[in-house]
Amino acid sequence: MLPLELEHVTKQYGEKTAVNGISLQVKPGEIYGLLGGNGAGKTTTMRMSLGLIYPDGGTIRWNGKGYGDELRRLMGYLPEERGLYPKYKVSEQLIYLAELRGIKRKEADRTLKEWLAKFEVPEYYDKRVEELSKGNQQKIQFIASVLHDPSIIIMDETFSGLDPVNVELLKGTVKELRDNGKAILFSSHRMDHVEELCENICILHRSNTVLQGNLREIKQSFPKERVLLETKEAVPGLETIEGVTSVEKHLNGYEIRIREAGAAQRILAHAAAETDIYRYQLMEPTLNEIFIAKVGSSHE
Repeated sequence: MLPLELEHVTKQYGEKTAVNGISLQVKPGEIYGLLGGNGAGKTTTMRMSLGLIYPDGGTIRWNGKGYGDELRRLMGYLPEERGLYPKYKVSEQLIYLAELRGIKRKEADRTLKEWLAKFEVPEYYDKRVEELSKGNQQKIQFIASVLHDPSIIIMDETFSGLDPVNVELLKGTVKELRDNGKAILFSSHRMDHVEELCENICILHRSNTVLQGNLREIKQSFPKERVLLETKEAVPGLETIEGVTSVEKHLNGYEIRIREAGAAQRILAHAAAETDIYRYQLMEPTLNEIFIAKVGSSHE
């Protein structure tokens, strides 16, 4: 039984198709990446997955069941937009929100204090949300999404507004949730975060699924078109090698684009004849490069 399963789900708004037949499965202990540009259908898919709006076609199942009152306890949601009331204290609204999810007030208070201690901000308990920085507001909103211990969590731009230290803190927390068996549907504009966290992905473009599957297998199916080269001395003539499309000089070496795999070996032979090689690596494509190849533009 899967925590979250969508089968051929569609959603129409008048004549506009917002989501066209998406199917995906999120397993226990998995972070599933949902990607797409603006207007691709991500937000509509997430809202349907939360049970906030109904699909016009297809089926959504939560733990093998259809829509029901238990979704309030099952689901956690971290939206991209700030959703907390700025004038109210952190403790007042987070405990109230947990109570709406069926948690007893005493339990919610205890769990909130544990989360604040984990994030090293226990003093925020009695602070108003407006007194916090944007990054710390995001941390509080994160706590609000998991305070009731949901088994299925929808996360949209989880690390928005955070400095690098707090990105790592929340990233580690998301991994802990995964390791504790939570099913997480994760959307982000940061492809490096998706590559680090997600095992399976689905890319949407103009309401349609254009690429889906295991991320490692997807990357292996695309050609390797980039060589990283670091050498003791400069290497002249790289751009003249057959199959090389561009050469970019960096502080510590070269980034070379190639059109076919044989060029990589010619680069290695050419560089070895000129100087000592410190690093030579034929790189698999990044997720951002794959996204551009499938959608035709950067992920915005």
